[in-house]
Amino acid sequence: MGRFILIAALLASSQYVSASQDPTAPLGWQNAKQSKPKKAAQPRPPQLQSIVCNGESACKATLSDKVVVAGESVRGYRVKNIKPESVVLSRGGKQWTLELFSLDIKQ
Repeated sequence: MGRFILIAALLASSQYVSASQDPTAPLGWQNAKQSKPKKAAQPRPPQLQSIVCNGESACKATLSDKVVVAGESVRGYRVKNIKPESVVLSRGGKQWTLELFSLDIKQ
């Protein structure tokens, strides 16, 4: 009787394992129930196109086809500071420095 219960338990557990892990599935594939929800991707910082500084007024910048001054926001990024050579953006406690003639985004 004890062997019968043991064999029945082993058969039941092997059916559970084979149902949850399909040996014919592609590598890395996960069942919809097992997949983790993806985090929403943060949008890329706006593209710096130009900076205009006048002696009398504050500097203005063109970010992704929108003219802004310090304190305004573009695509969820707050413009913290505009200098003649760079613009500082912030979002979610992080800062980005966009330089006019540089391909690098410094964080």
